Amino acid sequence: MDLVPKPDQVVSAAGNVAHLVLYGGLADLRPMPRTLIDDGMLREVYHYRPVAGVREQGDPVLLVTPLAAPAICFDLRRGCSLVEHFVSGGRPTYLVEYGNVSFRDRNLGLEHWVEEVVPAAVREVSAHAGGRPVHVVGWSLGGIFAMLAAADAPDLPIASLSVIGSPVDVTRVPLVAPLRPLLDLTGGHGLVTRAYRAAGGAPTPLVRWAFQLSSFQKLVTKPLAIATHLDDTDFLAQVEAVDRFTAKMTAYPGRSFGQLYHRFAKGNALATGAVEIGDHEVALADIAAPTLVFAGATDGIAPVEAVRAVLPLLSGAREVRFEIVPGGHLGMLTGRAARGTTWQVLDEWIAQWSDAAPPAKKTAAKKTAAKKTAAKETAAKKAPAKKTAAKKTPAKKTAAKKTATTRSAASADGIGSNPRRRYGSGGSRALSR
Repeated sequence: MDLVPKPDQVVSAAGNVAHLVLYGGLADLRPMPRTLIDDGMLREVYHYRPVAGVREQGDPVLLVTPLAAPAICFDLRRGCSLVEHFVSGGRPTYLVEYGNVSFRDRNLGLEHWVEEVVPAAVREVSAHAGGRPVHVVGWSLGGIFAMLAAADAPDLPIASLSVIGSPVDVTRVPLVAPLRPLLDLTGGHGLVTRAYRAAGGAPTPLVRWAFQLSSFQKLVTKPLAIATHLDDTDFLAQVEAVDRFTAKMTAYPGRSFGQLYHRFAKGNALATGAVEIGDHEVALADIAAPTLVFAGATDGIAPVEAVRAVLPLLSGAREVRFEIVPGGHLGMLTGRAARGTTWQVLDEWIAQWSDAAPPAKKTAAKKTAAKKTAAKETAAKKAPAKKTAAKKTPAKKTAAKKTATTRSAASADGIGSNPRRRYGSGGSRALSR
């Protein structure tokens, strides 16, 4: 809204305020319809039902949520929902979430999610989708779970990994780095350790407060931002949806929180490329699947350099790609700008590593193609007179080359082809050598 509002801005602002007063909100918070296909201890796997008139096709996508954050991070609101985006495009879409964590779950460690929950979800999704390989997309700690699961179980049917806002080197996180020397002084038996053990984990209010602290500036300036955007319905709807997301945060299980605290926050173990999970060590270099890594330009929880640190550790991946996109920790995933940045890159990446035909039909398709090729060769031998005609069309070849050159030039400026990215496609391939 302008400093001196225009008449149309005043009318829009008045309409938005009236809608807020009468109906309690502006955002369309209806969840995308889904069906439970598998469940277990703190594991629920859902399949999102196809949109009417849209046929599901291609390899499935599995969305992996982090601990403590509600699954609506992927389905924030209509118009800003990654789930809605995938489903509307005909992509078979699945999600794994963990339900409400309580005091009775205090003894569950990270191995529960890395060795059981995520692998079981990947296998179930692949089976439900007809044996297709799965594109795994994890946000925040969900991205770390996805990477560790892929490294720990190379036999999982994973087509590709997409890791969004997952910090690997915590020394590069401004919120944590200044506290690490103080944490080391306690020798592992300080106030934090005694507190989470007594509480059985990190309680919900603490988790919510920590998330809000990561964007403290936005929290302070929020009233002013709302006042200056009263005429912007989409902005107000996004604020409303984010507030709902924050209010639905849950607790961390005690043992899992302890492992995150001691191994990640204090020990910075993941930055070395390997971390102890259960009774053995898991190395990120064992990830074979092509891996796409996103960092948010203004992310306070997972700053760019904290995320970028994973790139040299993915030495075994078939290809590694790194993208810096607009937004903070949640905004890079499901903010208004994500619709034209993060989501487009994901579409491009998944299409690159997808198979168009179901596994059962691949052999038949190859046989049909071979038969067609043989038929063409036979026809070519029977009709030598056509060779002369083929030589008389150099103009078409020249035009085709010009068209291909134009398309290449156009795609170079598109999303997913950032010329300033340190690791382009060529450089990414070099990382796996």
